[in-house]
Amino acid sequence: MNGTDCDLLIHNARIATLAADAKTPYGLIDRGVIVIQDGKIAWVGDEARRPDVRAATETDCQGRLITPGLIDCHTHLVWGGDRIDEFEARLAGTDYAEIAKRGGGINASVRATRAASAEALYQAALPRLSRLLADGVTRVEIKSGYGLDTETELRMLEVARRLGREQPVTVHTTFLGAHAIPPEYTGRGDAYIDYVVDTMLPAVAEAGLADAVDAFLEHIAFSPAQVERVFEAARHHGLPVKLHAEQLSNLGGARLAARFAGQSADHLEYLDEDGVRAMAEAGTTAVLLPGAYFFLREKQAPPVALLRKHRVPIALATDLNPGSSPLHSLLATLTLGCVLFGLTPEEALAGVTREAARALGVAGTVGTVEAGKRADLAVWATDKPAALVANLGLTPCVGRYVGGRASWGREGEAP
Repeated sequence: MNGTDCDLLIHNARIATLAADAKTPYGLIDRGVIVIQDGKIAWVGDEARRPDVRAATETDCQGRLITPGLIDCHTHLVWGGDRIDEFEARLAGTDYAEIAKRGGGINASVRATRAASAEALYQAALPRLSRLLADGVTRVEIKSGYGLDTETELRMLEVARRLGREQPVTVHTTFLGAHAIPPEYTGRGDAYIDYVVDTMLPAVAEAGLADAVDAFLEHIAFSPAQVERVFEAARHHGLPVKLHAEQLSNLGGARLAARFAGQSADHLEYLDEDGVRAMAEAGTTAVLLPGAYFFLREKQAPPVALLRKHRVPIALATDLNPGSSPLHSLLATLTLGCVLFGLTPEEALAGVTREAARALGVAGTVGTVEAGKRADLAVWATDKPAALVANLGLTPCVGRYVGGRASWGREGEAP
């Protein structure tokens, strides 16, 4: 690179590259330098090997930590209404399944979301997204699934795409029409799956509004046979799949997701070793959601030891939604993942960067600080990676770079 120009040179940083083959914890580089050109990382390394480049902008990071931009790879960020009454009901002893049987749960959000305009949904989603961005998030997945009819599902996905166009963040959209059986199809689950497969999914695919297809495989939602039909339809439309699996019971969801080369299987509290093996063989990422575990006061944690044993990549996400996981902070998710599930701080941080990118099918593009990757970065008011995990409620992010462009987390403050 000697003698060439670049757009931005960041120096005097402590860089946690999170590279999979790194020889140091977190892939740490002390006195690190990052060279950025055309929105990508052109070079990263130690100051002692700094290339001779002329930079349009040069930034002294003053010893602060830089990590890959954080990725929230499982959210339901667009919805109407609230479900605060359910929080009180759960504290009084009513479980999640019973709330759903009474017409609450997902269907409560369906009623409110169907009644909301696109503009109302967008305005409601903005502060939720802004809170994630303040945590250093540069990429977020947003699922539909609170419409359960063609019109509202399309509206939700359009709002999610608008957030990605108008806010400094990359948005992945996932069609989750098979989230629950809507009231008008009560007792007719197979007929609703017909509607998902024959009407909703083709409309979503034709509009180009989904990057992937998801479903909820559980005794209060859909059976393996019904989910398999959705996955076959997704394959027909050229869309990858992911799955809410083994959250409340073991119905073989992880194995089903693996059979369809699923990008991820999510929740996984009741996952068994056969399911873990299937995920390992298929390269399916485990996405753990400690927020749902915490708010539902579950007792069985995902089998982290088995996932480690079989080298299944482990990602973490907020599962941000109005009912089972009203968790608005990805940094808090890191802490919960360590305290509740026994992850190490390094595993947790990799879970919202490198492995979260894998869960979205973009591991070759983002998720680590390496040459050739997109320059999505987070800058922190600390030099210790574990500080992002060890402090619940702090927001030490002082700035973000999205595609090499600065987007500060705190008004007027730059690294």
